[in-house]
Parts: sequence; structure tokens; C-alpha cells
Amino acid sequence: MKDITTNWTKKELEAYILLYCAFADFVENEFEKESILSIVDKDIYKKMHREFDADNDFQRIQKIQYSLKALDYSKKNIAKLQEKVMELFLSDGKFDLLEENMNRVIKRLLSSN
Repeated sequence: MKDITTNWTKKELEAYILLYCAFADFVENEFEKESILSIVDKDIYKKMHREFDADNDFQRIQKIQYSLKALDYSKKNIAKLQEKVMELFLSDGKFDLLEENMNRVIKRLLSSN
């Protein structure tokens, strides 16, 4: 089994979570990509995209949970992250059922920290 421990920075974790959310409908559109790039720089985006692409869904969730604990996210940090997630979901002007479901998943992941 692939290692789920990470040594990410907060920006790398944010990029990974936003990529996870962008792929709620299995496609990252240009609006979502631009939204992510407005939060993290291009190098972090590329690095985290490579890792995200190599992971399966179980590994992604495990890495997010591990990193949230390792980086000791406060309630304030989690609230800001949830705002960024919503901005991403709304970046293309719609909030479809798959995004709605992913939002519930992310809220649970972030609140379980």
C-alpha cells in the first residue's frame, strides 16, 4: 500500500484539497483551474496535481486527513479553507449535485480534524 504520510505545507494541502474538489464531477474545468491558481502558485499546483493524479480516492482522503492533523489546522483555518472550496465550486457559475455532494464530504473531512 502506498504511504499516506505527507510533509506538505499548508499551501500544498490547500492545492490538493481544491484539486480533490475540482474533480467532484471527474473533470477540472478552466474556471476551477484558474480559481486554484489564484490561491496557490503554478509550481505548487503542478507538484500537487502530479501527486493527486497518482493517488486513488482512498489515498487522497487519507492524505487529506493526515495532513490536516499534521499541520494542526485551527477552526479559523478550516473556515477559511471551506470558503475557498465554495469559491471553487461556484467559479463556473453553477453548483451541481456532484459538487454539492463533494462539499458535504469535504465538510466532514475538515470537521473531523
